[in-house]
Amino acid sequence: MKHRDLNRRPPNSLLALAASLLAFTAPLPAHADESGVQAHLDDLKSFKLIAHRGASGYAPEHTWAAYDKAREMGGDYLELDLHMSADGEIIVIHDDSLDRTTNGAGKVQEHNLEQLKALDAGSWFNEKYPDRADETYVGAKLMTLDEVIGRYGDEVRYYIETKSPQRYPALQRELVETLDEAGLIESGSVVIQSFSQASLKEIHGLNADIPLVQLLWYSPREEGGLKEWNDTTPAPKDMNDADFQQIASYAIGLGPNVIYRGKEVIDQGFIEQAHNNGLIVHPYTINEPEQMQRLIGWGVDGMFTDFPDRLRALVD
Repeated sequence: MKHRDLNRRPPNSLLALAASLLAFTAPLPAHADESGVQAHLDDLKSFKLIAHRGASGYAPEHTWAAYDKAREMGGDYLELDLHMSADGEIIVIHDDSLDRTTNGAGKVQEHNLEQLKALDAGSWFNEKYPDRADETYVGAKLMTLDEVIGRYGDEVRYYIETKSPQRYPALQRELVETLDEAGLIESGSVVIQSFSQASLKEIHGLNADIPLVQLLWYSPREEGGLKEWNDTTPAPKDMNDADFQQIASYAIGLGPNVIYRGKEVIDQGFIEQAHNNGLIVHPYTINEPEQMQRLIGWGVDGMFTDFPDRLRALVD
């Protein structure tokens, strides 16, 4: 990809902090005056249905079939996970290895685009879920970010995750340039999420108009209590306003897991505290209607699901 200078807007942490301190119901920080950007921020205040890897409960994740089904089922956003090939192409795939969702093996970054395009990314789904099998899934191909944008443009909104950004030091800049050149930032068509604070902060420095969401993964410590995977925050019960405000200095929201091995790791109080500090909350990955309804009752601002039709039936 040819590089060009970005229209950079440095982060204004003090402004974001002041805005969030004045917030009452999950408001979002003010940004530049582009109508598409501000309209997007305003729109994110309403409940959002995020199709996790597309409608991945019904079709092979991150394939055209999964994305098209998600659109048909009323998804507000298509979630995309990104890695990079050996020759620098941005590839849409969740795992950093090929073994689970293709007939290939090894790391994504060890293969060039031609090698990746030769793989079958659909047959595994039919084998794992015979009750949902479809012969048209056989031979589905891995996609590049450029191909997805080329197909859907700004007709859809994208919820993009930077995967293993430490493996791909060029990913953040390449991603922002791609989105900028496609007009998706100005049109308010993209949210970026990551477990990596470094990745999000780099993106925020490249273009502060992109809404960012800090992913969180809570699990038990051996000695008791909970631990966030990357130590991004303390355990939920130990978080104070300063912990939420630190994230609010570069992100508009949080994406926490709700359950770990059958036990809830966050509660309604966590949602309310995030809201009081100006952050929206999009938990993942919620597939059972009972839990969807419970979280709606907690006041979450949206959620990720493999089954968009189930959630759409509830929110409609």
